[in-house]
Formats: sequence, structure tokens, C-alpha cells
Amino acid sequence: MALHKIIHIDMDAFYASVEQRDNPALRGKPVAVGYAEQRGVVAAASYEARKYGVRSAMPSVTARRKCAELVFVPPRFEVYRSVSQEIRDIFEDYTPLVEPLSLDEAYLDVTENLRGIPTAAATAKEIRARIFEKTGLTASAGISYNKFLAKQASDHRKPNGQFVILPEQGAAFVATLPVGKFHGIGRVTAEKMNGLGIFTGADLRAQSIYFLQQHFGKSGSWYYMISRGEDDRVVNPERMRKSSGSETTFREDLKDPAAIEAGILEMANDVWGWCEKTGSYGRTVTVKIKFADFKQITRSRSFSAPVATQEALREASLGLVRTVLPAHIGIRLVGVTMSNFNEEAAQTVQLSLGFAS
Repeated sequence: MALHKIIHIDMDAFYASVEQRDNPALRGKPVAVGYAEQRGVVAAASYEARKYGVRSAMPSVTARRKCAELVFVPPRFEVYRSVSQEIRDIFEDYTPLVEPLSLDEAYLDVTENLRGIPTAAATAKEIRARIFEKTGLTASAGISYNKFLAKQASDHRKPNGQFVILPEQGAAFVATLPVGKFHGIGRVTAEKMNGLGIFTGADLRAQSIYFLQQHFGKSGSWYYMISRGEDDRVVNPERMRKSSGSETTFREDLKDPAAIEAGILEMANDVWGWCEKTGSYGRTVTVKIKFADFKQITRSRSFSAPVATQEALREASLGLVRTVLPAHIGIRLVGVTMSNFNEEAAQTVQLSLGFAS
């Protein structure tokens, strides 16, 4: 298989950096994008906040305990989407092969870049410079011959740096990497691997494909490949998203049907905004409900044709949540997801979750 030149661009602390850019008073301070209330969640943290151990998805009360000086800023997702599009426009000056993973990161295949720049490293450097010139924000880049290694490399010089893994270096780079640092291997899987005596990429490579399939199922073949620095996935600009959803945690547990339905409608409207922006409409609507005792349930409905109007999405969402109303125990979280997309609709923008607190 021919080698490719793959760049993984990852914006540095994207949401928090946008807030610090737009409000100079926040620069140099520990910033959390999210809500400080009891039920709040950190959507993103600045590098100043990360020094205290503050991380995204952390409860706000925990973040505040870690950093008393933490400044909370409400998220502005429309602003983040707008900046993300500015960055995407820069990418497309270099290659049509851009695969967004979220608002703040993407893969680019620059094997044949549109500007005739001889190396992927020089291309990444120019792209990062243009992002800073256009947005005032910094980006990190990983450059390699496949997506897995490019993703790993982008973490190696953060923030505001880049790192290259050449074809002859791939296997050796992976060999020294702790399995918990592998992109796609989470904490639970890493602990299972450690229990089997697998601590590094070299340990992983020492296992047969049969052993890995026996213990990790279908993922075993993937682990076998990446332990050797191999990844044959292509950069796919038409990659279909499997779903698009939004959820919110209420400030207090709710039993009032009208209040719960209002929350569902807000999430449905958020999802619809994404559908309109991308021209993508799914056939399945799912409502997620989490109760005060943390029990979680979902209710879904699939249609014969894509849900093509906002009112249809709202009605479907309301119909689903009403199957559990009246609630005999308080509800702490609701969410709406659209899935089963029309196969002809390209998915190019990720909807980030909204946090009502």
C-alpha cells in the first residue's frame, strides 16, 4: 500500500482559548467553559486550569475544589462553530481530503497538497501559521504516514507545536508508548491489558492476533495492527456521522412534566440547528432520560423517511419523553439524538453538547 502524508491538526484548548481571545481579562487565568452551579460540568479547560488538574467533563464542584481561582465562562457554541468553519476553510486551501473529527480537530491527507509544498511538515507549519493569523488561536499538529500515528504525534508537542513520525520510525515509536496513551484505548481496556502483562506497545506487539482476539474480540485485530505502527484507514471527507445529539443536566431534579418537556424541546431545537447547518436528516429519534438515582433509560422511534422538519423532531421527542411521564422520581438529565442518517447526506460538522448547567 502506498504511503500517505497525513496531518492531524488539533486546536489547543479550543473553547477556552476562544474565550481568552475574546476577553483579554481572562488571559493567563485558569478558565473553565461551563457553569459553576452545583450540577454544572466543565466543557473545556484552559491550560492554566489544567495545571490544577481541571479537565473537561469534570463536575464543576470538583473543578472548583481543585482550583479556587477558577473562572467559569458560559459556552458560546455558535461562536466556536463559526471559528471552526474559518479553520476548515484554511484546510481546504491545501487539500480536499479533510476529515473533521470535531469542531477543534481534523485529519488532512496532503500527499498531493494543492499548494505544491514539498513536505507534510512544511505544510502543517504553514497551516498553523495561517490559523494563528486568521483566528489568533494556536494549533498543534502531528504528521505521519497514517491516521493513528498522526493522532499520536499531535499530542507530542502540545501546545503550539508539531511532531513528525517517519515511516521508518513508526514501529519503534509505538513500542515505547504505554498502552494507556494509545488513541482509542481507554482506561478500562488499558487496565485489562496491564492485567495480562501488556504495558507498552512492545508488549502488545509480542502477542499473537489470536490471543488479542480472544481477550478483546473484534478490537484485537486493530490492536495487532497499531502495535506495529500500521493503520490502513483513509482520510474520508464524506465520513458519515452515526448520530448527532444534545443533552442537558437540570439545575435541580425535575418532576414537573411541563419543565421536563421544555428541556426536551430545547435539546431538539439544538439538534435541529445542526441538521439545518449540515443538511443532514436522520430517520431515528432517541430520547435519553437520567433519573435522580442515576438510573438511565432511552426511548427511540424510527420513521420510514428522514425527519425533515423541526416540528416533526419536536413532536417525536415529546412523544418519546411522555412515555415516562409523570415521573415518580426526579429527572436530572434529558437528551435528544438523531441517527440513522440519509446515506447521501455528508456529515462534516460535529454538534458539541450544550450544557444548561
